[in-house]
Amino acid sequence: MTVAPPEPRHSPTWSARLPERPSPRLRVPRLVRLNPGDREVLWLYLLTRISIWITAYCVRWLFPGNGDAHQPSPLLEPFARWDWGHFLHIARDGYFPGESGPWDKKWDSREAFFPGFPLLLRAVHTVVPSWTAAGLLISFVAGAVGVLALARIARLYLPGTGADRRTVLFFLLSPCAIFLAVGYTEALFLAFALPGWLAAQRHRWATAALLTALATTVRISGLFVAAAIAVHFVLTAARARGHWRSLPWLALPALPAALYAWYLHAHTDDWMAWKHAQERGWFRTFHTPWEGWSHTWDAAFDRTQSAGYAVMFQAELVAMALGLLVLVVLLWRRRWAEAVYIGITLWALGTSYWYMSIPRSTLLWWPLWIGLAAWSLRKPQVKTLYLCLVAPVSTVFTLAFLSGRWAG
Repeated sequence: MTVAPPEPRHSPTWSARLPERPSPRLRVPRLVRLNPGDREVLWLYLLTRISIWITAYCVRWLFPGNGDAHQPSPLLEPFARWDWGHFLHIARDGYFPGESGPWDKKWDSREAFFPGFPLLLRAVHTVVPSWTAAGLLISFVAGAVGVLALARIARLYLPGTGADRRTVLFFLLSPCAIFLAVGYTEALFLAFALPGWLAAQRHRWATAALLTALATTVRISGLFVAAAIAVHFVLTAARARGHWRSLPWLALPALPAALYAWYLHAHTDDWMAWKHAQERGWFRTFHTPWEGWSHTWDAAFDRTQSAGYAVMFQAELVAMALGLLVLVVLLWRRRWAEAVYIGITLWALGTSYWYMSIPRSTLLWWPLWIGLAAWSLRKPQVKTLYLCLVAPVSTVFTLAFLSGRWAG
């Protein structure tokens, strides 16, 4: 699906005579230097944000909370759905307000969510009075950073092909792209994880470890990225001198998860409080992969669920099949590090009672979007096929979420 990135270039050897001192100039960090390709990617990102707001405007009028209403629902109401309530409660009240916790019958299992996003939400709320607007602002800025990093990874893998813009196009039009525009964790996670992966590709291990540690404060998936970086480090260190000195940095991403487990233990006397919250709230008890598939299949087709939930369980099955296909291709291409990331992700999501949030997780599979772009460059008809097939699915997911229905 992808080709190996080029080896980093080393700086030329200094001559005996020092060059003349250049005139003082403000140096701009590489991360914020924008070339024409970067600006085109960000323009595409902005246009897709505008399209989502247009859709949200229509949803407010077409699907108000009261079907007989003569006025649309409040401006930001379509964006405040489902998991947003958990992030809001954590940011506003903390994890265990008023000595409440998992020992209460009506507990919402909020400790299943890592603290990175709620902490940032609380900080932004000190400047932005509306909690929902604060969450949208975080995702808007983080999403821009994420798509910029995704474009640069694609540019590194497939230089001079225009794959960066095509990768971002496929990514931003994907079925679950709505979750990048709401107060959820996907955009913020990608804003840390993708620059971290990019730093690892450039053998900047300390930077990669620090960014991946920040990603781990947002989602447990940060540890999966850390595992992929560790594999990439081992494969790289086997061919390069001096890289083993950076090995201790690779342990840094585990620190946020360890600190969060310690915090939860201090309040619940349970080192596995995060896992137990996942089990209580989302049926993430361990089951074999074939049991998870079977239970999801039953929920999708045996009419045990309402139609709205059943179709989303069908989407879960499709997303799992797609993930397995991506994994096979990565293994065939010997992209070992990315295969580790996808493999761990699928194992974590596929060993629950039933599948949940796998379509949303595809947003975090950067090898999928880069590989799809690479395929479309070899076979131009793939782009047309993808856009025609994904357009109705993306529209359905967007309308479902913004109108308050379950959307993965």
